[in-house]
Amino acid sequence: MRIGIDFGTSYSAAGAVIDGQLELVRFGDAQQFRTTAYFPQALPDASRFELTPALEAEVDALVRASRAEQARVAARARERAEASAGPAIPFVARSEAQLRRDALLLVRRHWLEAEMTRARQSVAELQNAVYGDAAIEAYLAEGDGHLVVSPKSMLGYKLHGAARDVLVGIALHILEHIRVTASEQFGVPVREAVLGRPVEFRSSMGAAGGEQAIELLTEAARGAGFDRVTFLEEPAAAAFGYHRELRSTQRTLVVDIGGGTTDIAAADVGGEADAPRVHGAWGIAQGGTDVDLALSMRRFMPLFGKDHTRTPVHHYYEAAAVHDLQRQQAFRARVGFGDVPSPFGERLITLQEPGNTVRLQRDVEDAKIALSTQPQHEALLDYIEPGLRAACVGEDLTRGADAYLRAFSALLVDVRSRLDRLPDTVFLTGGMSRGPYIRRVVADVFPEAEAVHGNASLGVVSGLAAAAGGGDR
Repeated sequence: MRIGIDFGTSYSAAGAVIDGQLELVRFGDAQQFRTTAYFPQALPDASRFELTPALEAEVDALVRASRAEQARVAARARERAEASAGPAIPFVARSEAQLRRDALLLVRRHWLEAEMTRARQSVAELQNAVYGDAAIEAYLAEGDGHLVVSPKSMLGYKLHGAARDVLVGIALHILEHIRVTASEQFGVPVREAVLGRPVEFRSSMGAAGGEQAIELLTEAARGAGFDRVTFLEEPAAAAFGYHRELRSTQRTLVVDIGGGTTDIAAADVGGEADAPRVHGAWGIAQGGTDVDLALSMRRFMPLFGKDHTRTPVHHYYEAAAVHDLQRQQAFRARVGFGDVPSPFGERLITLQEPGNTVRLQRDVEDAKIALSTQPQHEALLDYIEPGLRAACVGEDLTRGADAYLRAFSALLVDVRSRLDRLPDTVFLTGGMSRGPYIRRVVADVFPEAEAVHGNASLGVVSGLAAAAGGGDR
């Protein structure tokens, strides 16, 4: 049996078409789950290196060995000079400080290699991980281990050694969780899948990052028990879902705004054809998480001293970017917040405690969702300080979304210039499509087209399920 899987930046879902009817996979009582994983083994973190007594003894031993070797080299140089009766070749001895520095670098490198070996071994233990909202709750309850938020957002970045293995392991077990749950619900083995993919992955390597992401997802899917996996661009998948609803043909522009990416496809949908005809697809590696970050910096981080102290702004970005493991590790390792004026220093130190940046991010996301439909929202941050509140108004979200909306508008304008025919409708899906500011931008660029609002959360997975079913209607 073949299913469609939306392995999303923020949420994941799956479904199939059975006897002409769409059936979504249920994960507990929900039709989707947060793409987050918690497991007890932490990834290697160079900032955790400390000179224990045992490691200090290794450094001392290396310094003594280097000092002895240096003395032997100097003695041999003198002997060669005496034997040849020629001028002595100058020998420059390294200082004690230089010898210790080199020894310390070597011990640190060996420590990191050992940590990476341990992390590789921990991949085999990832089946004990917890996923979805339960992962966040487990992490907050345990206060230890490692929480990976939005693993999809890291697939297109440079990965080294154990980091690659662990990321593939996380994706593998998320996909295995989906496959096993679907098999149990449908009563047949699920061995094939159509996976959604963005037009453009978030990446630090350009097109090579997208190729790597597909490679890693394919490897993970095979390890999860899928014998065959194909990929479909997410806006094209959403077109499949919309196609099932229409009996007459129309040209539509599918706009899918997810957590990490924004994708657009032009397609003919509806009518007698088994599947939509996709004419082109475009995308940018920006989405809801960028708006979350901007809203956090605008309304939440000033409560921790941004704009009120001399604390460098990039420290606040590190705290807010929960999907970026390196930034999160850097923020937790920061020292010196005790010198920040009260009450901001105390709040920053509390924010460094395990789980608090994740708690804050959930409050930011809740604020974004609330402000999409109401004029104001207040978040209680009592895990930071009793009675601490972040009061937000609609303007905070609008201004926080400015940078993203400019990029989104530019993408729409570019797409319009490339179309040989303007669309009859614009079909909106994805979590960010709920925002009234999104609708205004679309109306500005495509005033002739009727706006159609699909299921914000399940538009893509519905289309992937239809594609997996061969376009059955």
